Amino acid sequence: MSSMNDGRIALQGLDTTHGAILYLEEISVVFDGFRALNKLSLDISVGELRCIIGPNGAGKTTMMDVITGKTRPTSGTAFFGQTMDLSRMSEHEIAHAGIGRKFQRPTVFEQHTVFENLELAMKMDKRVRPTLFARLSSEQRGKIDEILKLIRLNGSEQRLAGLLSHGQKQWLEIGMLLMQEPQLILLDEPVAGMSDAETARTAELLNELRGKHSIMVVEHDMGFVAEIAQQGVVTVLHEGSVLAQGRMDEVQADDRVIEVYLGR
Repeated sequence: MSSMNDGRIALQGLDTTHGAILYLEEISVVFDGFRALNKLSLDISVGELRCIIGPNGAGKTTMMDVITGKTRPTSGTAFFGQTMDLSRMSEHEIAHAGIGRKFQRPTVFEQHTVFENLELAMKMDKRVRPTLFARLSSEQRGKIDEILKLIRLNGSEQRLAGLLSHGQKQWLEIGMLLMQEPQLILLDEPVAGMSDAETARTAELLNELRGKHSIMVVEHDMGFVAEIAQQGVVTVLHEGSVLAQGRMDEVQADDRVIEVYLGR
């Protein structure tokens, strides 16, 4: 599955009616003798919102790098859906297949308006000529309006992105990801640097997305994790593998998690 055509064929056969949309089995990543991931195994169900926590150096970022093709695993397998072997796909092919990633620092086009940022991110033909002469259809405008409401930026669509608050920039970038119509969204510390009010609104946003997209959230803010985890699964990474997994209350009561991460 090394070509773009192969990626498209696999996407058509992606089974999203049940089971896991992401499946990692015994993934190891070794950098110059350092084992960043150590036989890591986990799976994410279709429509699930999964929270990933753990101390610095636990392997959270490396795991996301493997999923998006930025880092190749030393060993193990990573599948998206039933058929796509992520280890055989490029970063571009993986993004095209339906995996979107948001890094901790927001990266928006600051000299463009909120509306223009969403328009530029829209899933469409990005070749020069179609882009230059494109006119948005009513359906496309409706999609942007829908995302604007969802990310709490309706009424700010003509504002320059560079003038937004830190939290609003984070929401805009999430909106830009949603314009790509991803099936799996990876969010790296989405509330870092946010005010309490912005953090609460981000929790509301992710809870609204639950079930419509499969979402993996890497986060250190335990209050925020509690808001979005609800009765879902929280996975704790430590030294490159899964230390514990379960509901938030179960994880918080686990002596191993308390010792290496939460403290007493």
